[in-house]
Amino acid sequence: MNIVDWAVQIMGDLGPLGVFLLILLENVFPPIPSEVVLPLAGVDAGRGGSSFVLMLLASVAGSVAGAWLLYGIGRALGPERLRRLVIRLPLIHVEDYDSSVQFMERHGSKAIFFGRMVPGVRSLISIPAGLYAMPIGMFTLLTALGSAIWNTLFITLGFFLGDNWTAIEPWTNIISTVVYVLLGIAIIWFIVKLVLRDRRRRAQGLPDPDAEHMDELERRQE
Repeated sequence: MNIVDWAVQIMGDLGPLGVFLLILLENVFPPIPSEVVLPLAGVDAGRGGSSFVLMLLASVAGSVAGAWLLYGIGRALGPERLRRLVIRLPLIHVEDYDSSVQFMERHGSKAIFFGRMVPGVRSLISIPAGLYAMPIGMFTLLTALGSAIWNTLFITLGFFLGDNWTAIEPWTNIISTVVYVLLGIAIIWFIVKLVLRDRRRRAQGLPDPDAEHMDELERRQE
């Protein structure tokens, strides 16, 4: 049974609850694509199986619930543990951690809101929100708003296109592929940048910028 047949069966058996569960799973297990689940929810609503509003509310609730799980993972690690981890990493330094904190303080809200509408980022963006201890109320609001926009778009397409909803699939595949390629390039660029910076530091005979922080960690553990 492929993902489409499976999603149709779940929604047929459970209705809006099925949409909630599928979108929750999509948030923590990205290979389940919302670009498939959401139009199918719209198709079901268009056929009179469930109301459009119920399907939308169920999908937003699923998005928020899944985001909470990932937020919780990040929150369990927390800013202090993350900082200690950074100190121990060979290429990333405390200055990078401090820069990331400043970025989240300035742009974290926008990242959460718009990240909910970007394939591949939609799920992962919840983890740094927890890592940097974004207030749960603000995180929930931004996640719900961003998810509502994304979910409304695809449920509406399914509602009006009906069985022809697959016409949008090639376009969503293209968008997803482009985003994944760009993310891969960004990760590679980031790693290369760190390696080159470390080589320049060693060539100039500069000390490890985290040496003082490492000593502090060792004193705390004694």
